[in-house]
Amino acid sequence: MPIDVSAALSAAPTVREAAWTERDVILYHLGLGAGADSLDPAELGWVYEKNLRVLPTFAMVAGQGVSSGAPSRAGMNLPGIDIDLRKILHGGQSLTEHAPIPASGTATISSRVADVWDKGKAAVIVLEQSAGDADGNPLWTTGMQIWARGEGGFGGEPGPEVTAAMPDREADKVLVSTTDPRQALVYRLSGDLNPLHADPSFAQMAGFDRPILHGLASYGIVCKAVVDGVLDGDPSRIKSFSARFAGSLYPGETIETAVWREGDTLTLLATCPERDGQAVLTHATVEVL
Repeated sequence: MPIDVSAALSAAPTVREAAWTERDVILYHLGLGAGADSLDPAELGWVYEKNLRVLPTFAMVAGQGVSSGAPSRAGMNLPGIDIDLRKILHGGQSLTEHAPIPASGTATISSRVADVWDKGKAAVIVLEQSAGDADGNPLWTTGMQIWARGEGGFGGEPGPEVTAAMPDREADKVLVSTTDPRQALVYRLSGDLNPLHADPSFAQMAGFDRPILHGLASYGIVCKAVVDGVLDGDPSRIKSFSARFAGSLYPGETIETAVWREGDTLTLLATCPERDGQAVLTHATVEVL
């Protein structure tokens, strides 16, 4: 059986040491399309080591790219879980930042399977990751939801139902982010080497016309758009960011992010205008300082 729920949930956390440099941060930001206008001081702040800023979503790739237990080139291999890459999709992501991420640093990262939900035709594997600095101070906590198609129906709990309640008014802002046709090829250098994002034949076997952009790239692109367009370029103002991946994006397409602000909470809806407004990120909220 590809998923042994009891074995997955009872396994001890995997702990690893991670280290990153300014070069890693810059490469990650380039994978999100930062620095497209290299003469813009605001863009240069994401891709030049002088006064380098760090997006909180860099937590997704800090150290060795993806977290321990995230999809590898061969498949997802965790205690009790062995699933082919062609069956899995990144369903959702949450991030809580406890302290600003330094431009270079180290962390102890603990990863575990926090839950496995039965959605009938699919299973949802919830991977939780927590990171702390050398003194034990928390840096970030993340939650990754992985959809495993064809692995449901084992009689487990379906998981919580979350509704996407959008404000009944026009968005306060609409942020436009363009992507480059080569963007997935750059983003994958930060750690996620899934061939779905580079190999046309593999993408077609998985049901796509061509390689798609990583869900976490879209997640980071939207985070950068919010920091640039709403938070005056200050990434330290983001406390948390959660979203569901509602649709794929092909490199070269555009993300339009509608933003509604209510106090310290931003509600987001990211869509692709080239495909008649198809949703890219839904159930998206950002808590800000």
